[in-house]
Amino acid sequence: MTKVIAINGSARKDGNTAILIRRILEELENEGIETELVQLAGKRIRGCTACMKCFENRDRRCVLDDDIVNDCIEKMAGADGIILGSPVYFSDVTAEMKALVDRAGFVSFANDGLFNRKVGSAVVAQRRTGAMHSLDTLFHFLLSADMIVPGRQTIGIGREIGDVDKDDEGIASAKNAGRNMAWLLKAVSR
Repeated sequence: MTKVIAINGSARKDGNTAILIRRILEELENEGIETELVQLAGKRIRGCTACMKCFENRDRRCVLDDDIVNDCIEKMAGADGIILGSPVYFSDVTAEMKALVDRAGFVSFANDGLFNRKVGSAVVAQRRTGAMHSLDTLFHFLLSADMIVPGRQTIGIGREIGDVDKDDEGIASAKNAGRNMAWLLKAVSR
């Protein structure tokens, strides 16, 4: 069965970023695609130390093994599609999301491209500005990992939890992203 893993980089569990991600996941589930949401809220994640042990070990793991990153890498490697979501923090993704993509990226490169040809999507929740830069950060990871990115990505506007539900265009964009991702996942699985 086709599976998509979504990772919410927000410090607020079930906040606006999770709401947007869930709208995408609903569309995928409507197409019979299995989904899972991992939320980084409350998890301590260390940044990459550039120790290069992943290139020595080549065991599909980061040598820093005291946080959730290796679990995320394993889930990402086992999925057909990956959704990364983050709120905008000072015009970029959260520190937790950046640490995840840095470490997962190194591990992927060290292991002959763990995420090659997976379908990837990005989601950003913003209050005012910084969405494009945040999306750019996520796109750089997805594209550097040789993933396939379908169409328009999702930006939602809201500050307090639930505000993004009032952003009709953002919700429509999330649903469209889910439909595009489902279509592409089915097309590449033939």
